[in-house]
Amino acid sequence: MNYQQTLDYLYSKLPMFTRVGASAFKKDLTNTIIFCEALGNPQHQFKSIHVGGTNGKGSTSHMLASVLQAQGYKTGLYISPHLKDFRERIRINGKMITKTEVISFVKQQQKLIEEVEPSFFEVTVALAFDCFAKHQVDIAVIEVGLGGRLDSTNIIKPLISVITNISLDHTNMLGNTLGEIAGEKAGIIKKNTPVVIGETHPESAPVFEKKAKEENAPIIFADAVLRAQDFKIRNNKLSLSVYEDNQIRYKNLQSDLTGVYQHKNILTVLETLTVLNEKTEIKTNETSIFKGISQVKKQTGLQGRWQTLSKNPLVICDTGHNEAGISEVIKNISQTPYQNLHIVFGMVKDKDISKVLSLMPKHATYYFCKPDLERGLTASELAAQAAEFNLKGNTYSSVAEAKATAIQSAGVKDLVYIGGSTFVVAEAL
Repeated sequence: MNYQQTLDYLYSKLPMFTRVGASAFKKDLTNTIIFCEALGNPQHQFKSIHVGGTNGKGSTSHMLASVLQAQGYKTGLYISPHLKDFRERIRINGKMITKTEVISFVKQQQKLIEEVEPSFFEVTVALAFDCFAKHQVDIAVIEVGLGGRLDSTNIIKPLISVITNISLDHTNMLGNTLGEIAGEKAGIIKKNTPVVIGETHPESAPVFEKKAKEENAPIIFADAVLRAQDFKIRNNKLSLSVYEDNQIRYKNLQSDLTGVYQHKNILTVLETLTVLNEKTEIKTNETSIFKGISQVKKQTGLQGRWQTLSKNPLVICDTGHNEAGISEVIKNISQTPYQNLHIVFGMVKDKDISKVLSLMPKHATYYFCKPDLERGLTASELAAQAAEFNLKGNTYSSVAEAKATAIQSAGVKDLVYIGGSTFVVAEAL
């Protein structure tokens, strides 16, 4: 099999969450444990950081990896989903693994795959762990796929666990309240292993504190220790200063991730690095922190976070796709100067669509479209639901057509925003 045939085999043979949704989610770790045991438990052959949460875990993972790379560590990064190329999920020092590595792994493990019948995600996690072990990375940043407790990544023994925040998402699988969802996310808190929580919330904090106490895990809330202020966006960089106890810790810290919401992720990253410095052999200095946070895209290849695609008109995409994520997107839109607003918008069926639509600006022209996957909500269904919230626009047969029409319709001083789903952004890039 060549590379494309190998991917087609994985996509067609294995249940894939991004394609079919909840039916692909395996509610235990059995397959992952069996698969990794057959590989010699590669997940125990490298140091790791485990990053979960509802929103911001991708940006946080990329930032941590970027700082660790800047410090000179050979750094693995596992994330999901990918936007354009499957290999975005598995990087070492910012470079995607080779097509040959994907082909040879699947070829060598095909018998095991047929026997165990794992999900697409379970095979991908095993591939990532195998690659990181073989390449002898110094440290790997592992992003949780879904939830935490039963996520395939949750067989690692990390140096530190990180949970960015909790909001309502994947309620059909993780629970209907913030407390229930926090219980699933708290599943990555390990015995005697420090945990950093990014954002304090009255419903989730007690859940994390209880789990940390049970596991004798030191717990720290980043936003209780650090605060960010003096925000500016200049020359496509977010600038801010970070304070601890009214003392400045980092002055004019620059980030190439310009979404204003990134300050929450930056505080989470900084506190995680402080705990690593204090409690583990993984050390980073201020020079690496400044460099790593300012060059995340360059060092790790991160895309889709309040990303400028073109100017005149200004075209921006963002992968925010649930109530909390879209709330942050709306704040960014409100802080961006424009004459008229055009929104290219698509969603998947299993999201809380009405909550998201209730937040969207009513003064925009909408270009409704369906991301090209089974879970995609049809453009006509989305437009009909959007009309109930006085959101008006036309439907288009594809993301590409909606994007092209929006750009063509926009004046040079207008803003075209593309989003609603990670998969809409993937097709727009």
